[in-house]
Amino acid sequence: MTRIRFSVAYDGTDFCGWQRQNQSQKPSVCQTLQDALEKVFQQKISLFASGRTDAGVHALNQVCHFDVDRSEEKLKGWNLSRAISPRLPKSILVKKAWIAPSDFHSTLSPDKKTYRYLILNQQEPSAFLNRYTEWVRHPLNLNFLNECSQYLLGEQDFKCFQSVGSSVAHTVRTIEKAEWIWRKPHIAQFSITGTGFLKQMVRNIVGTQLLIERKGWDSEKMKEIIKKCDRKEAGPPAAPQGLFLLRVYYPLDLDNRCREL
Repeated sequence: MTRIRFSVAYDGTDFCGWQRQNQSQKPSVCQTLQDALEKVFQQKISLFASGRTDAGVHALNQVCHFDVDRSEEKLKGWNLSRAISPRLPKSILVKKAWIAPSDFHSTLSPDKKTYRYLILNQQEPSAFLNRYTEWVRHPLNLNFLNECSQYLLGEQDFKCFQSVGSSVAHTVRTIEKAEWIWRKPHIAQFSITGTGFLKQMVRNIVGTQLLIERKGWDSEKMKEIIKKCDRKEAGPPAAPQGLFLLRVYYPLDLDNRCREL
């Protein structure tokens, strides 16, 4: 068996999320990719990813892996992207692929991840950006939002930002960076990097910051909410379409042992 690692970008609008949802009529990104891989290799494929994205959430560099009953010799010079593209919708793009060592695991091996959230901040919505941004009409104060963001940094219990439906051993995570910038005159961008994230954690963080700003509370309200470890104290989740999985980081020794196809 040969382990193949690949990166994939997708527009999550028309999917029920990464994972299959029994109650949804929409396909999942995972199942769509898995079906395409099985057609390419003519064998059963089990696909793993760095994490699950919710319905409507996008990815610029989701990292996946699978094992295939084919020798490395037969895979040399082979282009996974070209082979699988005709079998995928245009909203999913396989970007690069590598032969990975057996101890590489897309779900278990990451050191950290970076997410990006985009907000269209103007008086009128956009017919073209509504799939990729949340629309906020009132002018945003990014200096204030950055004050709120500073309370996210470091190792803390982020239970207040965990949505129901997730079973994890603990809710302590480390956030390395959390920052708001103006990406364009009317597009605000929030970037956050951490060792791991709870279910809907990023959307709940954004929603809470927007609530604090809108209510005119002091930025220290963010610190109080985190300390209480109570989901009811935090704000509602921001809309899914503004969220992007931007990058997944793996240990350098694992990266160096992955050989590009």
